[in-house]
Amino acid sequence: MEWSPQDAMKAYLQTLHLVRDPNPAETAGVVEPQCLEFISALAAGKRAKLIVEITTQGVTPLTVALGVAAKQSGGQLICILVDDDGDEDDHRQVDAGSTTTGLDHVIKLVRGISPCEMLMQLNNIDFAVIDCKFHGYLKLFREVDVNPSASTVIVHNLHRTKAGVSFAQIVNRTKGVESVTLPVGEGIELTRIGLGSSSTVKRGRRQ
Repeated sequence: MEWSPQDAMKAYLQTLHLVRDPNPAETAGVVEPQCLEFISALAAGKRAKLIVEITTQGVTPLTVALGVAAKQSGGQLICILVDDDGDEDDHRQVDAGSTTTGLDHVIKLVRGISPCEMLMQLNNIDFAVIDCKFHGYLKLFREVDVNPSASTVIVHNLHRTKAGVSFAQIVNRTKGVESVTLPVGEGIELTRIGLGSSSTVKRGRRQ
């Protein structure tokens, strides 16, 4: 999957425009404001077709940023909402946010189902973003089925993890894997899979 600088730039600029919108409904629950444009550009530049976000925070500008990338790449964002607190306000905000930004046709919202169960239905994910505030995040790391030839996994709120285990630590012995931790917000880890060789990072096994 070749890098597209044009798609990356378009997603960057569109995300910059949308997340700077002063409308409170668009800016509620801001996470990682320093790198939203970067994440959107990265997903779009890689032409990710299947983008998955697992979030405990309902609608955030990060969801919008990923939606922009999905629209630019002609793909889809599946946003899995973890409803630990049963807060329906966040869910309504997601609906409103995706509609007012014109991204509702590329964002599929999933709620009322275990994130692990939903991940079991998804194969060859090109770009995944996982919120480590979810208490079962370690199981998510093992269930996510990424595209072995070219994919990216981003985990955020890394410093909130109680077990102290990151996605990169789970796959660090796999060929064609590279990871970096960024000191942004509560900590962001970016792992790229499929660097120059066929990786074997698949569901249930790490070789």
